[in-house]
Amino acid sequence: MMFKKTMHISPSRLLILVFFSFITLGTLLLKLPIASITTISWIDALFTVTSAVTVTGLNTVDASGTFTTFGQIIIMILIQVGGLGIMSFSVLIFIMLRKKIGLKQRVVMQHALNQISIGGVIKLVRNLFVFSFAIEGIAVIILCLKWVPEYGFGKGIYFSFFHSISAFNNAGFALWPDNLSRYVGSPVVNLVITSLIIIGGIGFTVISDLWSSKKLKYLSLHSKLMIFGTLFVNIVSMLIIFLLEFQNPHTMGGLDTADKWWASYFQAITTRTAGFNTIDIAGLENSTVLYMLLLMFVGAGSASTGGGIKLTTFLIILLAVATFLKGKKEVTYLNRTINHAHIYKALAVTIISLLFIFFALFILNVTEDLPFMQLMYEVVSAFGTVGLSMGITAYLSTVGKGVIIFMMFLGKIGPLTLAFSLAKPDQCKVRYPQEDVLIG
Repeated sequence: MMFKKTMHISPSRLLILVFFSFITLGTLLLKLPIASITTISWIDALFTVTSAVTVTGLNTVDASGTFTTFGQIIIMILIQVGGLGIMSFSVLIFIMLRKKIGLKQRVVMQHALNQISIGGVIKLVRNLFVFSFAIEGIAVIILCLKWVPEYGFGKGIYFSFFHSISAFNNAGFALWPDNLSRYVGSPVVNLVITSLIIIGGIGFTVISDLWSSKKLKYLSLHSKLMIFGTLFVNIVSMLIIFLLEFQNPHTMGGLDTADKWWASYFQAITTRTAGFNTIDIAGLENSTVLYMLLLMFVGAGSASTGGGIKLTTFLIILLAVATFLKGKKEVTYLNRTINHAHIYKALAVTIISLLFIFFALFILNVTEDLPFMQLMYEVVSAFGTVGLSMGITAYLSTVGKGVIIFMMFLGKIGPLTLAFSLAKPDQCKVRYPQEDVLIG
């Protein structure tokens, strides 16, 4: 009934309200005495819950040593619901109760899943859950083959469940203090975790398109952009990280050649939006940190479990720049013309995101006595819902933690959703005469 009563609220504001309510509930649960081994502050509980719901992975406390099994299960549930979407779970409940899903509910789902139209939204949600649970289940079985012999039956299964959910939803939460560094050379852990990250980060629209299309040529332009772009970025990133960190004694210098390739591959995939790490992020070369900032800012795919401005947004801007330099008027790719409205949207997303990152970084440089590069890494990681850190999260002040909480929230709901929730639609139909402005 609450879902129906709030339908008069704009979709953007409703999404923010639902996320805020869910974060509040999660914070209260995590503050229960049975949720933690040692008492944690309200700000740390709020930070952890926000990080879980926004599937980021940044932590002010060690999840493995601070929370009980009950607390860790709460975090795992928050990751699953936050990754697949709170509104998606609401629709799933409607479907299970055989309730009719009206037009307004479908409009909200359109905004939540970042779809162009409301057509097929409910089918997408249904397929989303079936596919997600199936992939997570397969990953659990494979990881059990690795971790049950290592940790025992109960603990091995629990670890497999937790990290499968965390990886598929691109959360980056791990149950070891060193994250996944102990498995830097493990083929099973590397391949399973990165496969989950890629599948979860490529976007449910692409997955649905791949499922329904029999041949590659029948895929939508969005799916082709995401698939080709993901392959290119991942391969190039692996090579760049390998070359930059090959001799770094603080990261990959002490590893053998095979493990260096595994480490490079893992960091190339996880930096996009996942937040796991198998090497010490604080020990990276400045050149690697700078490159990772770009990867985190770009992020994953639309309608995925990841954050950032999205890969297609970045690619459309590059195509628009290339079109301008060639002197053409229409942005085209694979014999398809990209709508000007999508180009404007891509520019709006990018500019608004950069402005929020600038102001967050400005505030942190005023309130925190920490190196600039580390603060920038933290802010971009929070915005991209990545979760990688150079080791400063726990040392942030209350104001600093509040800024990062806001950036994680912004990265999850999207800068345009926040902008639309605050702005009033322009009803003016008046057109004004054109006049030239000097550019560049």
